[in-house]
Amino acid sequence: MVGHTLDHVRQAKWDEPLIFELHRPGIVGHLFPGAEASIVSEVGPLDSLIPPEMRRSSPPALPEVSEPRIVRHFTRLSQMNFSVTSGTYPLGSCTMKYNPAVDEFCAALPGFAMLHPLQDPATTQGALELMWELEQWLAEITGMDAVTLQPAAGAHGEWTGVMMVRAYHEHVTGESGQRDEILIPDSAHGTNPASAAMAGYKVVVIPSSEEGLVDLDALKSVAGPHTAGLMLTNPNTIGVFEKDIKEVAGVVHDAGGLLYYDGANLNAIMGVVRPGDMGFDLVHINLHKTMSTPHGGGGPGAGPVGVKEGLAEFLPVPRVTRRDDGTFDLDYDHPKSIGKVKSFYGNFGVLVRAYAYIYALGGPGLKRTSELAVLNANYVAHHVSRIPGLSLPFSKDVPRMHECVISASGLKEETGVTAMDIAKRLLDFGVHAPTVYFPLIVDEALMIEPTESETREELDYLIGVLQEISREAHEQPDVVRGAPYYAAIRRLDEYRAAHPKTLTLSWRAYRRQQERAEGQD
Repeated sequence: MVGHTLDHVRQAKWDEPLIFELHRPGIVGHLFPGAEASIVSEVGPLDSLIPPEMRRSSPPALPEVSEPRIVRHFTRLSQMNFSVTSGTYPLGSCTMKYNPAVDEFCAALPGFAMLHPLQDPATTQGALELMWELEQWLAEITGMDAVTLQPAAGAHGEWTGVMMVRAYHEHVTGESGQRDEILIPDSAHGTNPASAAMAGYKVVVIPSSEEGLVDLDALKSVAGPHTAGLMLTNPNTIGVFEKDIKEVAGVVHDAGGLLYYDGANLNAIMGVVRPGDMGFDLVHINLHKTMSTPHGGGGPGAGPVGVKEGLAEFLPVPRVTRRDDGTFDLDYDHPKSIGKVKSFYGNFGVLVRAYAYIYALGGPGLKRTSELAVLNANYVAHHVSRIPGLSLPFSKDVPRMHECVISASGLKEETGVTAMDIAKRLLDFGVHAPTVYFPLIVDEALMIEPTESETREELDYLIGVLQEISREAHEQPDVVRGAPYYAAIRRLDEYRAAHPKTLTLSWRAYRRQQERAEGQD
């Protein structure tokens, strides 16, 4: 194994209390200047500006902590955490690539960061121009004709797209009542069926073929007068390109449905081939994955949706428009629009980062990004699938695209060590765990996406670590099953952490749980 030793990747572990436990009455963390006398004399006490029904009866119960203690608290928490700036983060499907610092710098420019969404459009021309140009670029990258930047995440973009599918069948085909089914492959992201169901559709699952692709015979057997559309990502979740995509599109279109592109895997084809040229009618793009924004933990995100011309009238409002004189405005006059899907105009800071990312790379750079992502994934797939106990399911001779799914079912059978055990042990070597147990059609799945950010040296280290874990599993399986040892937090109870009855989402909920436990004692 090359690279760091275990001592080099040992995670910081501080005995750090919660910020509320650091509370000391009377401690001042920051001094704010008082309101100028001229303002007070003109409007009266500043709290009089707040409507009575919106005023608190008492100040918020915020912890009183000094500024140095606050800084040290959050610095220590960051040292106990893992991020893409700490090491390799091969989280399959999530495209956790390194995000250039210059993009963060651009998003923090005062001219962007200090804007207020209620400003008159005449005073926000730079922001509107950026949004308008970004829409044009995304349309070109995906092969679409019009784009909205409003959706706040990938799943939000999915829902927005499906709602436009509904609007299309209502206003164009007149069959919205009849077309009540959305077709979705069994390897799809879980958000696909969730988005379709939230939009009021029945979900029809299409099984995968022995190659891990859409089963064409199964698709043909269910596509028909009830089909509103098919949701599909290409390359698919296995990391394989749907080679029959033109035939898939033909089946759906002949049945009267629309073809929706889940943009989760756009990082594999950006600048190489466009969804619009494959036959897709609409597409969402995960800007926070493909176009440089750190994500995870619930945000931030952006999921713009692009459509072909026949669907443009259904896009959310307002639309960013460019006047003949070169100025920009917001246009709400679209009577068939599905309406607003996000407060104001989308997550603007994420849009700025994406703009900076595309501007810096240009067309050739975006293409090179995808080429390197595919090269890295195939390099990992080739070497990892040869490690004892690990294998590459489905078509072994078919190149993977941006990610590869490895099965640890052989290792589990031989040693009792599971995919989850491998994921936990990786943390001890300074590598973030890949996605595990997804897609569901692969037993003991490890879904690895190295992205274009990682060098060959880092990939060799990842491969070497997996070789070492395989050796440990065969010689000392309890070592792997007990991991992690060097992370700030030891192994969690996965079931308990996800169970709704055990979620602790606030300090007050935590205190109530403590009080109940003390009462039982």
